[in-house]
Amino acid sequence: MMPVIPFEPVALVVPVAAEPRVLRPFLVQIERDVPPPFIVFMVLDDRGDADAAGGDAGLRALAVGRPWLRILRNDGVPGTAGALRTGFREIPRGPVVVTLADAGDDLSIVPRMLAFYREGYRIVCPSRFASGGRQIGGSWSKRLLLRTTGISLRVLVGFPTLDLNNNYRLYDAALVHDLGIESSDGFDVAFELTAKAFRRGVRIAELPTTWCDRRGAGPPGGTRRWLQSYLRWYAYALRPGRRR
Repeated sequence: MMPVIPFEPVALVVPVAAEPRVLRPFLVQIERDVPPPFIVFMVLDDRGDADAAGGDAGLRALAVGRPWLRILRNDGVPGTAGALRTGFREIPRGPVVVTLADAGDDLSIVPRMLAFYREGYRIVCPSRFASGGRQIGGSWSKRLLLRTTGISLRVLVGFPTLDLNNNYRLYDAALVHDLGIESSDGFDVAFELTAKAFRRGVRIAELPTTWCDRRGAGPPGGTRRWLQSYLRWYAYALRPGRRR
């Protein structure tokens, strides 16, 4: 029988590189779909632009009347990976949901993700490619590549999720601190952490989700850089060793 983990308030880590007017609908989505108590760490990643996201002042204005909202500035390498490291440093333990502020993720499934966590799963992976999942918009060629890669890794080694690059995930914070984040780009952090946990035999769950592409752009650095990062963690997941 799997151990039951005591309930702890969920934290959300949200890399931010958007104007406050874009963030308001996202905050309303959190208030509507995420069961309290919760705390949200918005990590301002300005990539060298002091006016990005309206600056700290613009974000802090959104925090008025929202005591659960914390504003941080990415103090590491610019980009999503650096923002995630900054956010996780504030959270020593408990469940953490990583999501982006473009309102493309379905936060209504957070209660189901927390249910998996309390049953002993330390990573919970919403998946566009699981039965019942879907993607609205986005590049069909990239979708086909990701789906094919996920299926091949499932067939070869029983990898626990078909959606390798979806950063919308729930993690146990202590596990993330133990695993560490090596990636310099944000688009492969989810694959990295899940591959490392998989090889350790960590309990990982998957559930279907609907994802809406609201960004209209590929990952930073272009397709070649994206594929190189994925190949690294694909090969890592294939290595012999401890798995469950």
